[in-house]
This record gives sequence, C-alpha cells and structure tokens, in this order.
Amino acid sequence: MTTIFLARRGAGLTGLALLTSVLLSGCDPQRVYEDNVELKSKTGDPYVWDVQQRPTFTFVITDTAALYDVYFNVRNAAGYGFYNLYLKHSLTGPDGRPASPALLHQVLLLDPKTGQPRGKGTGDIFDHQVLALPRQRFVRPGSYQLTLEQYMRQNQLPGIMAVGVRVARVQ
Repeated sequence: MTTIFLARRGAGLTGLALLTSVLLSGCDPQRVYEDNVELKSKTGDPYVWDVQQRPTFTFVITDTAALYDVYFNVRNAAGYGFYNLYLKHSLTGPDGRPASPALLHQVLLLDPKTGQPRGKGTGDIFDHQVLALPRQRFVRPGSYQLTLEQYMRQNQLPGIMAVGVRVARVQ
C-alpha cells in the first residue's frame, strides 16, 4: 500500500509528476513496504511536525534470511527553517521487544554551505529518501513497528509536510 504525497490544493503538475513517479515505481519488486503520513499540529495547522506526534509504521516480514534496506521519507517545503532534520527511530519486533537500538539520524534537507535544497522536487516542495538502516536483518517473521520522532530543539517544526518509511529487499 502506498500513500501518495499530494497537496490538497494546487497539486497541478507537481501532483501529476508525483503520481506518475509513484505509479512507475509501483512495479518495484524489491519494495516490501512503503507508507507516508501527512503532518499537522495539534491545532490542525498543516505541515507542522509537533514533537508529540510520533508516526508509527507497521510492516510484515516473512523472509528472515533476506537483508533489507530501511529508508526514511521526508517531504519539506522550501520555507523550512533549518538545513537539517534530526529524527529518532525505534523499531519493535513481533515479540514486542526492540529489534534494533534506537538511533538518532540527521537528514540534510538543504546544503549547509549554499542553502540549496537537496532531494527531488519541483517548485517549493522537496522529497527526500534517506537510507537509515542499511542491510537490516529481521530475525523473526511477523509484524514490526517503526516509530519516528522529530528530535529538533523546537516543539513545532513548520515546513515538514510528511514523513514515511520504505522497506526494500537488498538486491
């Protein structure tokens, strides 16, 4: 199941380009799971990641002999106030125990020196897919839960529009 990133209003050509890329990537045999969630503040302001909001993604692993790459997806607006985003993740296995240590990740959304946006995008919206857990081995078959939390020094992060997770078999 794939959630498509589309702005509610004014999706236009940007939305069409994203829809096309998602449809073309729908034939990706390596993908085991991918989902994204739009973010909004407690008061309902769109595109704000509140520190209390911790999206959880649940995926099923059946082949424990395979290696998997786990990516974090981030969508940001050009008006985001920092060049980076610190994310912390926790991964829980089918038995409810941590499946990997909680790690802090830095995602570079803009070039620190030039301020130029990184990632793929058109207009003022940029998508990033960052390899967060390379060559991950899942020792038990079943449902895993991966929770993301923003770990910046600000409770509300305007300009972070959506986050997600992609799990793919290593080729």
